[in-house]
Amino acid sequence: MKIALLDSGIGLLAAAAAVRRARPDADLVLSCDPDGMPWGPREAEDITAHALQCARAAAAHQPDALIVACNTASVHSLPALRAELEPALPVIGTVPAVKPAAAAAARTGGPVAIWATPATTGSPYQRRLIEEFGHGADITGVPCHGLADAIESGDERRIDAAVAAAAQRTPQGVPTVVLGCTHYELVGARIREALRGSRTEGPVLHGSAEAVAAQALRRAGGGPRPDAAPTGSLTVLHSGKAAALPREALVYAEGRLLAAESAARG
Repeated sequence: MKIALLDSGIGLLAAAAAVRRARPDADLVLSCDPDGMPWGPREAEDITAHALQCARAAAAHQPDALIVACNTASVHSLPALRAELEPALPVIGTVPAVKPAAAAAARTGGPVAIWATPATTGSPYQRRLIEEFGHGADITGVPCHGLADAIESGDERRIDAAVAAAAQRTPQGVPTVVLGCTHYELVGARIREALRGSRTEGPVLHGSAEAVAAQALRRAGGGPRPDAAPTGSLTVLHSGKAAALPREALVYAEGRLLAAESAARG
């Protein structure tokens, strides 16, 4: 089995690591766009053009499924990607986990915060998600200025500053937080700690990586086999060209997992 993932940068690491944990025997193709990033400030048509370039580069490696491991690209580019690649190549988008977070809040009570990029916070896309899946929960959008860029840089101080700034804009004591950008899952522990306050534990975080990985495996005709032999390979593409994992990826546990296993198999 071979699973491809695309994103402008290293936001795809969380989903890639989730696939690796579920299927150690699966080959992975990571298609990034360092020459074109960031995608967020671009117009929708431009985002789609860059996403298509990454998808075509990945598709050349004949994967069994393609994960669009980017919320921005999923919002703007899924129809074009699916029109070009499906049904031969299943395409799985990434949607913020508003539905399970709101369901959890309905059971336990308390508000929900959605951490997302400033462009996504308050967007028609996020409003539709809340209207459709929010189940009447008290949901607050939190614009996380500079957090995705800080995570992409791998700079610890920039990350801590951006997390702290977003935490200050988050309702105090919120029990449930949706991570509405794939990059944010790479620093989940820092986010939880920043929001802990005087509590013993921080809020429950709802990301998308595990669900997206499971859906990709289903669409690829397989399922989780965490006890499979660890034989899966790793291919990295930077703007269509063969590359290695960037050093910034190694700041995060997910990047180190992929790098270590790739080195062991190489």
